[in-house]
Amino acid sequence: MKKSKLFAFGVIVLTMLMVSCNKSRKKLVDSWKVTEVEAKVPISDSVKNDILAKGTLTFTDDGYVSGHLERDFNDGLYILTKKGRSLTIKDETGTPFTYESTIEKDKMILEDEEMKITLLKD
Repeated sequence: MKKSKLFAFGVIVLTMLMVSCNKSRKKLVDSWKVTEVEAKVPISDSVKNDILAKGTLTFTDDGYVSGHLERDFNDGLYILTKKGRSLTIKDETGTPFTYESTIEKDKMILEDEEMKITLLKD
């Protein structure tokens, strides 16, 4: 009897986690344009200007991402964790790029140790 109660509790907790992650993912699925780059460490103006000029990300519902930040992402994958507060983008070679993320309706902020990038829905 205890095992069945524990199993039922586990299923409920897992379902709640999936629903909360799904809400964050739905906010993310769309095309985004970089509008602001705030450097935390010195970066060249050409890198900053490149990100501002070419910076876009497009997230699909099936977990793929494409676009450009400091580099191009073609057929990359993304994973949202920590209830949408952590975004990892893996490029086509599997190299992970992890950002602290704040995702709102029309605005997203991605932050790592080098910079803070603000994106708006395109």
